[in-house]
Amino acid sequence: MCLLGIHHLMKNSRRKTLSRISLKDRHMKVSYDELYRATDGFSSDNLIGTGSFGSVYKAAMNYENADIVAVKVLNLQQHGAFRSFMSECEALRSIRHRNLVKILTSCSSLDHRGNDFKALIFEYMPNGSLEEWLHPNACQNRSFRSLCLIQRLNIAVDVASALECLHHGGSVPIVHCDLKPSNVLLDNEMTAHVGNFGLAKFLRQPPDESSERSSTNTVGIKGSIGYVPPGEK
Repeated sequence: MCLLGIHHLMKNSRRKTLSRISLKDRHMKVSYDELYRATDGFSSDNLIGTGSFGSVYKAAMNYENADIVAVKVLNLQQHGAFRSFMSECEALRSIRHRNLVKILTSCSSLDHRGNDFKALIFEYMPNGSLEEWLHPNACQNRSFRSLCLIQRLNIAVDVASALECLHHGGSVPIVHCDLKPSNVLLDNEMTAHVGNFGLAKFLRQPPDESSERSSTNTVGIKGSIGYVPPGEK
């Protein structure tokens, strides 16, 4: 009985070790130097977007059969940037869906000056954001592009599917808290992917009247100023 017990423990330990190795291989971290080279020193020519907590660059690097990826570099001098980084990591590792932007890996290191550096690496979306398609005049250096009715309906269905997955697809409901056209990205086939989970909130307890009132009083409304989407708080 003792020998069988020892054999069982060794077998389980070997399985756990293999699973940890495979997890590391699947989400292998990249270094600051790799990202620096892939973005030409985070050149403005590769800048594809800016937000409240950082900037997104196009990077030429081979990762998971992709030649180009998107690198979101956090501005850690901005208040709340580190919390945004942790929220996005927690949200995107908790749930997977075809209409959610896929995170490939992350970078937590020091830059060339010895300052803390944190970045997230995502799938690159060649057709940009929905904002650029709906409001082309507001986006500088963008050629005029329009969406037909079928494309608009498909994008609406994609976004609804992503929200349904966030709210009901996991063990803990996730509220995006900043759903807007600039956070809806389009791939080669114009499939919509919801991204930017820096303000995401986990509803770890079923909401009741008292907790909802407390949340309203202490947390307030999250999201972009001047834009509060229906159904998101």
